[in-house]
Amino acid sequence: MVLEVFLILIENKFHPHIQVFMFFILSKTLNYLTMPVVIICICFFVFIILKKQPWKKYFFWMGFATLLLFSNDFIANELMLAWEIKPVAFATLKKHYEYGIVLTGVTLGKRNPDDRVYFNKGADRIVHTVQLYKLGYIKKLIISGGNGSLIDVEEREADELKRAALLMGVPAADIILENKSRNTHESAEELKKMFADKITPDDYILITSAFHMRRSLACFRKAGLSMDAFSTDLYTHKREFTPDVLFIPNVDAMIIWTKLIKEWTGFLAYKMAGYI
Repeated sequence: MVLEVFLILIENKFHPHIQVFMFFILSKTLNYLTMPVVIICICFFVFIILKKQPWKKYFFWMGFATLLLFSNDFIANELMLAWEIKPVAFATLKKHYEYGIVLTGVTLGKRNPDDRVYFNKGADRIVHTVQLYKLGYIKKLIISGGNGSLIDVEEREADELKRAALLMGVPAADIILENKSRNTHESAEELKKMFADKITPDDYILITSAFHMRRSLACFRKAGLSMDAFSTDLYTHKREFTPDVLFIPNVDAMIIWTKLIKEWTGFLAYKMAGYI
């Protein structure tokens, strides 16, 4: 059913605004349905409600095996190592850029007191962008991203990151906002409207989380904005073969799987919708 709806989107059978709305709904739905904890819960829930063998036994062992798989630190780390775009040291950067484009998606809205900016793990995106700025590798910051919620909110994520950048000493004159987009594809399209005819690829560098960089680069290239990449916010650690990594279940591994599956489904959805 989901695949059929995506095919309809590709065939342009609906008004473009309806297509965007449907894609937004479907991408969010897929994110939830493919979460490791949701898959595990579904397996055990089916096990509980079933009364007949052998299906009852099948779903129990499937849930148990899935739990062991998604909680294995070694497997999760290896997969993320293969997927992440590796970061580079500041000293190895050979060029200086006019603009550093940092993508949002790292703040936590609706928190009180509301007199500060709340971050999730991805705060590296803005912190390392400011570091690039203060080291002289970029002259200006472009903060791109509105809000990823279906229901609009008063303050956009780009505005929150701007507040953080100002607190870290970046002058307001060196910060450019794009706060209309709701996802990476829309960020690329909005920035294309703003800058495509004004700057060359060598003028800007894309800054986002290492696990999100593949999809981001693909979106910007599809929009005709090829650029260099600067990865932040690593989820991986050095490859280890100790017993705790190889055999002991680890809740952090489930977090890595959640990020990976979200990116994989997002990449597939973007590909099917023609965004990359």
